[in-house]
Amino acid sequence: MQTPESSYDRRRLRQWLSGEARADGVSRRDMLRLLAAAGLAGAAPVALSTPAAAGPTAPGIVKPLPEDLFTVRGTNAETRFAALAGTGYHTPNDRFFVRNHTSTPLLDAADWKLTVWGDGLNGNRAVDFSLADLKRLPSVTHSAFVECAGNGRSHFTSQQGQEVSGTAWTLGAIGVARWRGVRLADVLKRAGLGRRAVDVLPRGLDDDYVTADGTNLGRVRRPLPLSKALDDVLLAYEMNGAPLPPDHGHPVRVLVPSWVGIASVKWVGDIQVSARPLYSPWNTDFYRLFGDAHPQNGSAPLTRQTIKSAWELDAGANLTAGVTHRLTGRSWSGAGGVVRVDVSTDGGTRWSTARLHDAPRRDGWVRWSTPWRPPSPGIYTLLARATDTTGRTQPDATVHNTQGYLFDAVVRHAVNAM
Repeated sequence: MQTPESSYDRRRLRQWLSGEARADGVSRRDMLRLLAAAGLAGAAPVALSTPAAAGPTAPGIVKPLPEDLFTVRGTNAETRFAALAGTGYHTPNDRFFVRNHTSTPLLDAADWKLTVWGDGLNGNRAVDFSLADLKRLPSVTHSAFVECAGNGRSHFTSQQGQEVSGTAWTLGAIGVARWRGVRLADVLKRAGLGRRAVDVLPRGLDDDYVTADGTNLGRVRRPLPLSKALDDVLLAYEMNGAPLPPDHGHPVRVLVPSWVGIASVKWVGDIQVSARPLYSPWNTDFYRLFGDAHPQNGSAPLTRQTIKSAWELDAGANLTAGVTHRLTGRSWSGAGGVVRVDVSTDGGTRWSTARLHDAPRRDGWVRWSTPWRPPSPGIYTLLARATDTTGRTQPDATVHNTQGYLFDAVVRHAVNAM
């Protein structure tokens, strides 16, 4: 049975393909060409991009990126999962991963404004909000993860032998923070939300994104159905009790709980409210599923994240044989809280249940632990498999898609007992 979200997005896809919706800022010809390049059926697969070597800096990222905390991947920085051990439920701001399409803009909060506009507002008028205006509205605090849709992408190649395109994340393109801000619903209503509105399109203030072939796609933007925008979406201005850091959206970002990270637009500068479905490159040629196992024109735009588990231990870590170790990790799901984590230390021959240290939380993760005494020196494969409140359990393999999104299979994590 389809969810209301998937039904809505499939209708929007049909409207775009039939020319009944707007593809904001990109011509229909360019959009079709980009769709083909993204991996329609019959297109040749593209090779997984080579990860950049770890280093102390990355182009366009402001905060320090020490090698013991991050792996730099082009304009992005992936959190080393081992660096989360002992940090508590929320990811410290200095360890939170960074996903940038271009570079982090340095914006003055005093000069910043948010413009809400479009024919989905009463009178089709534009309304401006300063940061002070937002802070005068009722505030909401919510703990939620933000996770890149490509988190785990490298495992399509390393575990399944399949070629995909995009940044070669392992599992560190996720973080959980305590966000504070205002409900997007309150801002839209204050701006004069009309009865004809169907889509809401936040746009960032970072530089235009130009593809490798020179196509300028404009600033990052991705529409939300009004039903989601009025549900649990925040305009966040604080992260873990502090003003948003520059790399994480200062002064204000969108937070779309449990959805793929691209929906949580950083450095938001304007929001279009439309009486017709809207499209951008970020829900047509990107952030949909293409490949032999998917519809010829691609899946509906991605919404909710999938289910994953990660060990708080470097791959290839050295452990002493004959000594009991307390191994830790985290599991999460976009569909609901995680209620069970099963672990194996012998590559899947035997399984046991890990101890959970958090109650299942919507939009969050659970921390877990398990004792393990390596019986003798050698290479061992650790596995962790989560189950959420909907009954979904991580599979042994993920159905391939050419851009490497939503990898949810159990990850084979090798360690060395010495």
